[in-house]
Amino acid sequence: MSDEDRRPQPKPASAPKRRRPWLAIPIILGALSTLTVGYFSTLTPARIVDGPRVIDINTHQTTVAAALREAGVVLDPADQVNPPRDAALSRGDAITIKRATPARVLIDALEPRTIRTQASTGREALKQMGVAVGTFDLVTVNGGYDDIIPANSAATVEIRYRPALDIAIVDQGTPQTVKTAALTVGEALMQAGRTPFLADRITPPVGTTLQPGMTIDVVRAKPVTVIVDGRRLRTRTHAATIGDVLTELNIVLYDQDFARPALETAITDNLEIRVVRVKRELVVTQDIIPFDTRHQPDANLELDNTIIGQAGAPGIREKRTMVTLEDGAEVQRELVADFVAREAQPRIYKYGTRVVIRTLDTPDGPVQYWRAIKMWATSYSASTAGVPRTARNYGITRCGIPMRSGIVAIDPTVVPLRSYVYVPGYGTGYACDTGGAIQNKRIDLGYDDDNLKLWRGWVTVYLLAPAPAKIQYVLDPDE
Repeated sequence: MSDEDRRPQPKPASAPKRRRPWLAIPIILGALSTLTVGYFSTLTPARIVDGPRVIDINTHQTTVAAALREAGVVLDPADQVNPPRDAALSRGDAITIKRATPARVLIDALEPRTIRTQASTGREALKQMGVAVGTFDLVTVNGGYDDIIPANSAATVEIRYRPALDIAIVDQGTPQTVKTAALTVGEALMQAGRTPFLADRITPPVGTTLQPGMTIDVVRAKPVTVIVDGRRLRTRTHAATIGDVLTELNIVLYDQDFARPALETAITDNLEIRVVRVKRELVVTQDIIPFDTRHQPDANLELDNTIIGQAGAPGIREKRTMVTLEDGAEVQRELVADFVAREAQPRIYKYGTRVVIRTLDTPDGPVQYWRAIKMWATSYSASTAGVPRTARNYGITRCGIPMRSGIVAIDPTVVPLRSYVYVPGYGTGYACDTGGAIQNKRIDLGYDDDNLKLWRGWVTVYLLAPAPAKIQYVLDPDE
């Protein structure tokens, strides 16, 4: 057998087998997963706090600065970073950024400079710039005097610096040297605690720009208070007297007005001046003067008739009083006139005195009478006259004759004594008696004791002619 016969013989060819590519997918995915896990397991997580903005990152960077660059955070050299920029980055680090505040610095007359600063005050920022800020130098931030720079401000703040000047203030002759950063004379006085008032004389004027070595002279006005017309005015003045102060204030004294103290009084500090307004009023009062009543005889008027000859009018008594008022309060009252402005006019009654004889027809025949009077009639007899029987004058009348029927008691001022009257229903009576109760227009008709007739009522009494020589022309009214 040959060597070729001993070699293994190839197997007869068979149908080719089908490939299966999907079996490789899991292998590939597993490899990728392994690689991915490995990649993420090497990332460092950190948080960036940039003011209000917070950024969470996962990075392969190893330093804070590189991590910030990768996160796109741009920093200014003046910004502060914690941890520092060159520090190694650790897992879970919180990177805090404190941004520097942009500031525009104006130093007196120099050109403005723009800086970024972490300073909290304007003075601190200036010192960082190498400016020596003195105690009395003026530093303002955004125009305010509190000198505080807002933290983390994105807006540019303005810092102004003005060095203090040496000046002299002479206030009422007292000198004082001060350091001030004020712009004007008025500001310098205010900062020095020497408030300027409008009336003060200040040289130079308060609006003058302050210069080094300047001397400010202050002549103070005196404070005074003026009380006038219900107002209280506080002012300051250089006037020498009270009169000058009132002139400055355009306060006019009229007529009797005056000031307390007097106008010529010299002005002193805190003087109180009172202007007293004087008003004089003439007060007129009138009193009524009552009129009286008079009676006048009138020969043309018949007896017992009365007319008003004059109605009568009250008079007027006038008083004129000068009343002095000081600030509305009465201080004096002076009587300047007292007179009768109009005389009273009496009321005049005219009564008749002309006697007219008339005739009255009676059951006993006609009688002539000169007067008829309405009278209250009563009756009496000797036993009812009130005189005891044992008395010597019992039954004796005023005329001295015995009491009998036909005797009447009267008031002699009304009916003349020993005259005759006629009373209807009684007859003729002889007025020859009087009585304590028989007054005015009263008549008591007399009777004998055995024929007494009681009377009580009004009757007309006719006084028979002739008329007496003396007549009571005016009688009292009826009672």
